[in-house]
Order: sequence, then structure tokens, then C-alpha cells
Amino acid sequence: MNKSSQKYPSLIRWGGLGFFFLFVIYLTWLVLNESSKEVDFNAEVRPIINKKCITCHGGVKRSGGFSLLFRTDALSENESGKLAIVPGDPHASEMIRRIMISDPTDDERMPPEGEPLSEEEIAILTSWIDQGAQWEDHWAYVKPEPIIVPEVALEWGDNEIDNFVLERLEQEDIQPANEADQATLLRRVSLDLTGLPPTQGDLKQLLDDDSPEAYEKAVDRLLESPHFGERWAALWMDLARYADSKGYEKDNRRSIWQYRDWLIKSFNEDKPFDQFTIEQLAGDLLPNPTDEHLIATAFHRNTMNNDEGGTDDEEFRVAAVIDRVNTTWDVWQATTMACVQCHSHPYDPIRHEEYFKFFAFLNNTADVDVPSESPNLTTFQEEEDRQKLENLKNWVIRHTNSADDKLQNAQKFINLVRIAEPKIHPSSFDTVVNGSLLDNKYLSVEDGGYARLKNVPLKNETQLLISYSANHSRGKVEIRLDSLEGEQLAVWNVKSNEGGWQFKTTAIPFSGVSGEHDLYFVFRDPQQQGGIAMLEWLLFHEPLPGEDQPHYQQQQQNLISLLNSSEVIRTPITVDRPERFARTTHVFERGNWLVPGEVVNPDVPQAWPALAEGDPNNRLGMAQWLVSEENPLTARVMVNRLWSELFGIGIVETIEDFGTQGARPSHSELLDWLALQFMNEHNWSIKSALKQMVMSATYRQASKVTPELLAADPRNRLLARGPRVRLTAEQIRDQALAVSGLLSEKMYGPSVMPLQPDGVWQIVYSGLEWKTSEGEDQHRRALYTYWRRTSPYPSMIAFDGPSREFCVTRRIDTNTPLQALVTLNDPVFVEAAQSLAKQMQHAGEVPEDQLRFGYEQAIINPIEPKKLEQLKTLYVEAQQYYQENPEEVIKMAGGEDAELAALAVVANAILNLDEFVTKA
Repeated sequence: MNKSSQKYPSLIRWGGLGFFFLFVIYLTWLVLNESSKEVDFNAEVRPIINKKCITCHGGVKRSGGFSLLFRTDALSENESGKLAIVPGDPHASEMIRRIMISDPTDDERMPPEGEPLSEEEIAILTSWIDQGAQWEDHWAYVKPEPIIVPEVALEWGDNEIDNFVLERLEQEDIQPANEADQATLLRRVSLDLTGLPPTQGDLKQLLDDDSPEAYEKAVDRLLESPHFGERWAALWMDLARYADSKGYEKDNRRSIWQYRDWLIKSFNEDKPFDQFTIEQLAGDLLPNPTDEHLIATAFHRNTMNNDEGGTDDEEFRVAAVIDRVNTTWDVWQATTMACVQCHSHPYDPIRHEEYFKFFAFLNNTADVDVPSESPNLTTFQEEEDRQKLENLKNWVIRHTNSADDKLQNAQKFINLVRIAEPKIHPSSFDTVVNGSLLDNKYLSVEDGGYARLKNVPLKNETQLLISYSANHSRGKVEIRLDSLEGEQLAVWNVKSNEGGWQFKTTAIPFSGVSGEHDLYFVFRDPQQQGGIAMLEWLLFHEPLPGEDQPHYQQQQQNLISLLNSSEVIRTPITVDRPERFARTTHVFERGNWLVPGEVVNPDVPQAWPALAEGDPNNRLGMAQWLVSEENPLTARVMVNRLWSELFGIGIVETIEDFGTQGARPSHSELLDWLALQFMNEHNWSIKSALKQMVMSATYRQASKVTPELLAADPRNRLLARGPRVRLTAEQIRDQALAVSGLLSEKMYGPSVMPLQPDGVWQIVYSGLEWKTSEGEDQHRRALYTYWRRTSPYPSMIAFDGPSREFCVTRRIDTNTPLQALVTLNDPVFVEAAQSLAKQMQHAGEVPEDQLRFGYEQAIINPIEPKKLEQLKTLYVEAQQYYQENPEEVIKMAGGEDAELAALAVVANAILNLDEFVTKA
């Protein structure tokens, strides 16, 4: 007997027709009961559709031509010629007829496989259609409206957050927990706001302050600490997929640490989140962008870059743009846009073509997956070079025609030296005869061969910059217009430079022409065997003004010298191609970049508010749209992310997915209230939002839990107790260094290589090696650690750090034996234990005092007698072992002191305690 027979045994005895009529009568009774109340589409109908229907009738599949993703689709005629849904008439609705079929062998039964819909589900859908089949937007796509703070019976806290939480607790008849003790609370808020534990001095300052504002003063001190920026930059680096390497097989070095410095400074100065967003996504498009604005755009240059020989640059350029689309939606909209690359979203209201309309915002950047990672912002390290640049600027200002904008023209040449765009790379040559693209990246042509650039948009430029490599001064390259026999526009006599893979830039005169033309590069050198030169890039530009003035040649030489300077920092940045070089964006059929479909223009999905009238239809307009008050998601997503960092779980648990398949908010009105506060009251201030949260009684609760509450609310979704969360990989390492006295206060600068186990970096096809940093650089905060995508720092990975090949919006905590092995044996933790042991040795004359100091230095709270006794037992056993095995002492203590070695064992155990690696 099947499950339906078991469920309805009396109905089955009626036989087919009798069963059907009885079922209709029963269903009618249910519908009459259901129809007495308004059906809530989001709460009742959408869950049924997503669970039972959308797999076959959504964005990926439209079985029978029927889709429930959009109302217009659902009400359209399907392939059978019938209407699945007829608003107001469930009896005429084909969908209702089919979901009522009970026979699992009937091909028309819906769903065709698995459990049929329950009577209650059928009744809900029937009533919904009877009431007009009205669609509602998913809650997350509706702009938050002003919320009235609820009134509650219990006086608890003086923060509106507590009213929302207490209202829910009163509904569940649960009392909130008492406030945590001051030591626990100070440790919690210090780790949350700065990523570092408080010192005993910090605790004394709090305990000595008898004022009601004592805790608030401590919070303010933490918010003003320079370590605040480091803690929150570490979070954002996951979102930005920050790494010091390019990814893929070669995974070569990348110099992008200036972006990390920008992040730290931005968080410390409490840059408003709307400005923080705009600068990262479109800082280069702001009026008169500064270096800081340009460095901010490195956010989207953290995408991977494939230097492997033979790869197609355009393929991986497209892959980078796809990643930027997905990351933008992950970070700011908590929307799984990656689903839409190949088809319409399975569950959320985003059509396939809308993916590529958004793609068009990001498709015109100048980067093209080349080893140099251009465009880069060049920062000159030598004072001589900085002076040359200043002289060049002044020269241009003095010799620019008075009718022109002198400063604007000067900036044009500064940009030429420091950014050098728009470059034309060898992959743009569509025809190469008697030559090739070496490594698929550099143009090399032999005598008599040529290469063609098709449809080059020229604007009467009379200077051509060429970056090349050649180990001889012989041969020439003729550049001809529109054909091999066309007008000769330039001749480049090749001069030797360092050769090999070292590239230098030179400049040659060019006969200015305008319009789109084919350019033929003809290579001539009868004596040369092999390629005449290896071209990296070309750039057409106007020459310096003042050509007829004294010292002009010196300024021209300075320009070329600056372009070739080696004492520089080059940071990958985002810069758009000029309009004449703009790319056309196509829909990729099934997401395949090799199958371009219809042409599309930049736009946002229709389910979201449109771009504001008057805003530019480019990256800047898109960034402004993300942080507009009309956007329903950005503020919600960000406050939810901040909440998750403090409480260990977001109001929406799936902080990466606010869509219809994501978790519903545990406190929806609180989420909207916080979002509106963030935008309107705090003016997008992250520090203000965080202070509001950590000042709440909700946050300040003790984390201890009764067995009854644990059974009723195991994951603390009701917030009836304080957070208890395992620290991040970075915080665990930083805390160990901090309590041991080893942590360096040094901030900013290039990434460092602290101690790590030998043999981790065994790299094929690469000369890269891990060279342990010297001095205090070994003990800097974890966010400064060199991050190589194919081989991240081992202890970070053990504690769930990502590889950062792609954006990670939420680290999923694991609990494995490997983590204990790291904190017991990793060189950094052993060194920290040894350093803490030395402090313990000087903290008292007797072991009890030494052990008490070590525990309280690490945990902040006073040690309980039972724990002290356990540590003493471990100390005595370790001391006895080292007295009996003196050869082992040096391994643990670095000397011959058995007592110090025993203290190091105890310190190592303290650094492994659950209460040390946990925020409670």
C-alpha cells in the first residue's frame, strides 16, 4: 500500500470517481475555512512554490512553458494552451487540477515525483488563487519603512534594541540573562571592536571608574583605538578576496598592500559606509580623484590573474568581470547573483539577461589579464623621481596654451606617467604573419612578417609609446595605415634594452590621423634570426607641450625615465577605457563567453528600484544606486553583517543570502529599524552602529545558559543570553601574541612572513619562497601576513580562514583536532607560550602566583581554585619530566631552566583552553 493509501484508507475504498468527488467536497470545506482569512503570499504561498514547484517551473527550467518566478509568467498561457493560474477562479486553473491528482502514475500529476501536496497546501494555493493570485515582493526587496519601537512590560536596558528583543522574549515567556561580569564583558567588547584582548591595566581602569558611564567610556576608547581599523579591515579582506598573490597555477606575487592600508585608515577614520562603497567601486570616476580614491578601487582588482603560458587573456578577463559582478551582489546585496550567469535565477526575480546588463557596468575597465596587471598606480619611492614628476607637471602648466585648462592638461601627463592608459596589448592584434604571441601574451615577429591592429580609434596623436624587450640594436618596425602598402605613419628603430623578460618603454614620433583605422606593423631585419623585438604594449598619446622651448628634450627624457623607473610601488587599480575604446556587452548564451547573444546596456534588475534620474549610467551611478535610500538591501545587509560579528549569528542567519531561499529574520522589525538608523541617524557611520549594538543590554548579557533554555533555543536566536563564539583565525593568533607580550604595534606596509612550518611552500614553476621576516615583523598582527592563494598561512586555514580565491561573506566555523595541534605545536604558539612563561616566572616567587598570573594574563578573569589546582598538577608533572630529561629542556625553554620549561608547558596549555579561543 502506498503512502497516499495509508493516509486516506477510507477514501481509497470509494474507488476512483467517488474518491475524486469526496476529495473535492473535503477540499471545498478546507478552502472555505482558509478563505475566511487573507492568504499571506510570502509566509504561506512562496514557501510551497519554492519547496514543491520552482525546481521545474522557475528560472532554470520552465517545464511545459510554465514558470512561477514572475507573476506575468505564471499567468501566461503555457505549452498546453491552458492557463495554469486564473486569478479569482481556482476551478479554471490548470495548476489546481493537476496538484489534486492523487494517482502517482498519472503523467499530469504535480509534482510528478516525490510527496504530493498536503490538503493544507492545496487549500492555501486554492484560496490564494480565489483571492486574486496576488504576488508580493520578497520582504528583502521591499524598502524598509519607519518602525515604531515596541513597548514592553519589563524595564531592561536603555537602548531601543532591547525593546525589540524583549518583546520577542515576552512572547516566548523567557527572561533575559543577567549582565556579564565586568572582566568578561570587557574582554568580549575588546575582542569584538579591536580583535585584541584587554590588558589588566584596561580592566583596572574600568573597575576603578565608579561612574554610570564607565562601560561606555571603555567602548569609546576601543572605538578610537588604531587597532579598530585593523580588526574590521581583516573582515573586509575576506569580502574583497584580498591576497598577496594572483591565483591560478603560477600564483605569482601581487603588490596590493596599499589597498589594505586604505581599508585600515578608512575604518579608523569612520569613513561613512556610502562613501566607503563609492570609493571602492568607482573612486576613479569621482571628480579629480586622489591617490586614495584610486587605491580604493583595488577592491575589484583583487580578482585572480592568470599568468600561465598559453592562456587566453580575454577568457580570464571575462572571468574576472564575472567575479566582480558576483562579489558586488554578495557583499552589498546578499544576493546569489552567480546563479544568473547561465540562466534566470532559480528562486529570485532576476532574469538571465539582467545579469549581463549589470555586467556591462563593470565590462569597460582597462585590465586585460596581463602579467603586469595594468593599470597600476605608480608611487615613486625615490625623491629624485618625485622631483622629476613635479618638474614635468610644472613644465606642462607653463607651456599649455592659455585657452586650455592648464591643471587638467598637467594631470593628463601625470596620469600618463603614473597609470599609462589606454594601453593596447598584443592580444588586440587580430592577424600575425611570420610571428606569434609568445606565452600568448607578448608579440614577436620575424623579418618580413607583420601584425595588424584592426579598427584602432585614433585622435591625431603624434607620439607612440612602446613597451618592449630586445637584446640587440638592430632592425626596424614600420607602421602603415590601412594596408601593408599604406601610408607610413612611423618607423621604430629597435634599440637594445636589458632583453629577456625585462621591458622598457620608449617613445617614437607618429603621424597623427583621426578616426578608426587598421594599423599594420611590418617588421624588417634580414640579419635577425627569430623575433626582432618582444612587444608588451602600445599607447598613443599627444607629445609634451613646448616642443620649441629650451630644455624640452630633457623633459621628454624625464618622462621616459619615469615610465621606466624601478624604484616604485605599483598597485593594481580600476580605470575605465575611454569611450572610443569602450567594449560592447553581450548576453552570453548559457553563460558561455564564446557564444555572445544580444547586445545589452548597463542597467539594474527590474525587481530593484531603478537608477536615480540624473545619475550617470556607469560604475559611479551603479555605486551610488547601491547606497541610495531607495535600495532595499544595502543597509540591511551591512547592519546584519555587523550584528553577526558581535553575536556570532546574524538576525538573518544566511548573511550571504537575503533571497527567497535564505533564512528569514529572527527579528525582522529590529533589522529594519537598525538599517534605517544606520542610514538616517548614524549617517552610515559604522562606529556609531557598532556602539549602539554593544551598548545594548542584549549584548551585555552573560553567556551562561540553563539546560532548559539550551533545549528551547540552542542557537540563541531569541537572544536571551550573551554571545559565545569561537574567535577567528586572526584573533586566535593575535591574542596569543598579545598576552605573551610579543605582538608588534607596527601598522601598515607590505605583507610579512612570520614563522611557519618548514616545507609548506613547495611550488612548481616558481622561484617564490617563504623567507621568514626579521625582528618585530615576525610578530605583527595576522592581517599583515603574506596571503598566497594556493598555499595560505597554515594556522589560518586550520581555523577556517579562506583561500580568498573568491569572495567569502561568512566563514563557517569547524571544530577539528587539527586546531588543537596548531595551538600546541605551531612555531608561533610555542614561541608565545615560551614568552608568556618568562612573564609568569617573574610574576611571583611561588608556582601558585606564577600560574595565577599566566591564567589571568590570558583570560582576564580571576582563576577558580579548581582550575589553579589543575594547572599546578600539570606544572609539577612537567617539572619532574624536565628534571629527569634535561636534554628536553632546551627544546621547550631555550635554555637549561627546568622550571621555565614547565611553565612553558602550562602556558601552552592555557593558550589551548576553550575559554582562551572563545569569546564569551
